Amino acid sequence: MHLGDMFGLAGRAALVTGGSSGIGQAIAGALAAAGAHVVVAARTPTAIDATVAAILADGGSADGIVADLSTRDGAHALADAVGDVDVLVSSAGINLRPPMPELDDATWDATMAVNLDAPFVLGQRLAPGMARRGYGRLIHISSQQAHRAFASSGAYGVSKAGLEGLARSQAEAWSAHGVTANVLVPGFVPTPLNERLSSDPATVQALAARTLVGRNGRPEDFAGPAVFLASPASAYVTGQSVAVDGGFSVH
Repeated sequence: MHLGDMFGLAGRAALVTGGSSGIGQAIAGALAAAGAHVVVAARTPTAIDATVAAILADGGSADGIVADLSTRDGAHALADAVGDVDVLVSSAGINLRPPMPELDDATWDATMAVNLDAPFVLGQRLAPGMARRGYGRLIHISSQQAHRAFASSGAYGVSKAGLEGLARSQAEAWSAHGVTANVLVPGFVPTPLNERLSSDPATVQALAARTLVGRNGRPEDFAGPAVFLASPASAYVTGQSVAVDGGFSVH
């Protein structure tokens, strides 16, 4: 099989939530470079426009949708707006991490709404169409906190553990119909989402030292793995949590 057939996404449509910054932005650009038409969904119109413009400038195909995934209604509205897609990347997230004794109902609910409920709703809405067409890829972005508690994991860690469980359930439901579900598990990647940690140089250095590669992650580290999981090459990979962490999780 030609490499273009294995990894190319020409003729495919992809929705990337949280696609205007950080890991989601890098994935959106990579999917477009592989040939997909990418829909960038995020909260801030100016950030969406800048991301779409960058993709277009690189010769890709993209447009944007302003989306509010803090409610289930918002997730349903996004599904209504985007229509049929072949690839769903759930990268949107919020990172509210007060110490567990200070975790209140509102913080818990807000975290679950964006980090877990929205990927569930979007999967329920978009995966059946993928199955009817015989091709689909559900890709979620998790966290080390799904597997180990540190730095006040709180509701955030629980939401990401639930997200990985969701992917396995989605894999069970849809894989026989050509729709796979997998998770990318980052190590520490300095992005706007984790500004609290990334603003402390000592913490950043300590986290880098815990990797085997010797550095913290970069958004572009997720471009290749995301293209693989979105492409025909990953047809027999499903229900998996794939660490992209420079060896952080095995050190």
